[in-house]
Amino acid sequence: MDRLEAMRVFVAVAEMRGFTPAARRLTMSPAAATRAVSALEERLGTRLLRRTTRVVRLTDAGARYLADCKRILGDIEEAEAGAAGTEGEPRGMLNVTAPVNFGRMFVAPTVLGFLERHPRISVRMLLVDHVVHLIEEGMDVGIRIAHLRDSALRAVRVGTVRRVVCAAPEYLVKRGTPRTPSDLIHHDTIGFSNINPTRHWSFSTGSKTEAAETETRLFVNTADVAIAAAKAGHGLTRVLSYQVDPDVRTGQLRVVLEDFEPPEVPIHIVYPDARRATSSVRAFVDYATERLRTMAQSGAFGTKFSKTR
Repeated sequence: MDRLEAMRVFVAVAEMRGFTPAARRLTMSPAAATRAVSALEERLGTRLLRRTTRVVRLTDAGARYLADCKRILGDIEEAEAGAAGTEGEPRGMLNVTAPVNFGRMFVAPTVLGFLERHPRISVRMLLVDHVVHLIEEGMDVGIRIAHLRDSALRAVRVGTVRRVVCAAPEYLVKRGTPRTPSDLIHHDTIGFSNINPTRHWSFSTGSKTEAAETETRLFVNTADVAIAAAKAGHGLTRVLSYQVDPDVRTGQLRVVLEDFEPPEVPIHIVYPDARRATSSVRAFVDYATERLRTMAQSGAFGTKFSKTR
């Protein structure tokens, strides 16, 4: 097997996190895929993958080599496209990750629109509610809702979301509407661990931050369950604004304590250094940036709730 084909096998194994799924994608045997990567490691004189019985993971050297392999293979595809007279058409596999709900509501429709525009590209989506290390997990592009730390990744800001406290109107009629964060101690609350892992919810008052104790009877790890419980009248919950935007618009939930909300949380598209980005990555980042910014400006992320609602 030549070196370029071995690099393609290595990329597939890294992206699929296993020899068997990679071999299936490449229509070859798992044994042949294993031999190809082993021969590559022997030629380089270093381990690229950590192998276990369940999954393979990149070593530090493997992570660096993966980024270079993708860039090299992408350059070759572009050169071949130029020779065939189809230059300018991005092609290949693109790996995109995003939070589960945001991915379902906004990233998936963006990906479908992108696929219609670029028929030579295939996309693998990974929707998870934790920070994915792009290179180690074989991802090309990530959507992150967070204040980013310094890293080697490029980041494009496409919008913001709010951390909002909400409840069903019927609950507020029965128990009263909290006017200040300290009122929460007199209310039932539903804790969403991704936003508030403890009974103390943070709020902003001018330039100061204060923590309010809550009477939390239910902790959940998914926004869907917290929102369903709030809509059923079991108390107040705090989630991200885009997650309840449809319910607020239809009146099933009301947002409270808006004057005390913490600063908005930015949404970024992140991807490796532009010098290592393939044409498909660059094309997707450009397309997704325009689509998501348009959604943000329309208020789809829930940043334009009326404070009189």
